[in-house]
Amino acid sequence: MAAKLSNAFQFDSVITPSAHVLLVEDTPELSLWLGTALRQLGLQVAFAPDGESADAQLQAGHRFKLVLLDLNLPGRDGLSVLQALRQRADAVPVMILTARASVADRVLGLNVGADDYLPKPFEVSEFEARVQALMRRPRQMQWTQWGVGPLQWDGNDQHFLLHDQPLALTPRETSALKTLLESAHRVVSKEQLHARVFSDAPAELDAVEVLIYRLRKKIETPLPPSGVAPARRLRINTLRGLGYMLSDKDTA
Repeated sequence: MAAKLSNAFQFDSVITPSAHVLLVEDTPELSLWLGTALRQLGLQVAFAPDGESADAQLQAGHRFKLVLLDLNLPGRDGLSVLQALRQRADAVPVMILTARASVADRVLGLNVGADDYLPKPFEVSEFEARVQALMRRPRQMQWTQWGVGPLQWDGNDQHFLLHDQPLALTPRETSALKTLLESAHRVVSKEQLHARVFSDAPAELDAVEVLIYRLRKKIETPLPPSGVAPARRLRINTLRGLGYMLSDKDTA
């Protein structure tokens, strides 16, 4: 029976251009079970048994409408795949399916960019309901035109605008600012920024402070001169012991 399941899993791993859902799971039996449930919903499914193959299928231009992502994968883990996806400003909905069920794990996954989190084991009825809910979301709901105050992210051209002018940022500065923008008016810890921005290279935690310093010089605007209409100012606030918060406010 195990051999039959393995062979079927390998056969179904062949990718079709019209696949709706990418299922990233390294357990063949579970992949077949979930794949069957998805097909019963009328969805076409592609499979990835590890993080590297998942990342390869999720490069720019993919047509997936939903990603179901296990965290415990051989080689590259699911969290790394999710971080890379969001760093590319890809808004495809992602639901994490994992045995890591602690509150800390759920919070981490959601902060990195997951849309939903379903701990294993779960009932197929709940799984199907959550899949259908995520599939109804517009693909570019958050990323096409998205911002706070004078700062806007242009998802079509993949860059930031400040006061309607293109903002010159390095790739790491862009990644850090996206992370702050995702949680605008909420605190993002230094550890979260470090994990998001430096996931592909070794760097000390203090590198985040340098990055924030450079971003502040580029995005924080001075008060308008006397007699000029009030402006909305952008700030990256430091909350000692907690992290950083991107916010804007009206100034008189």
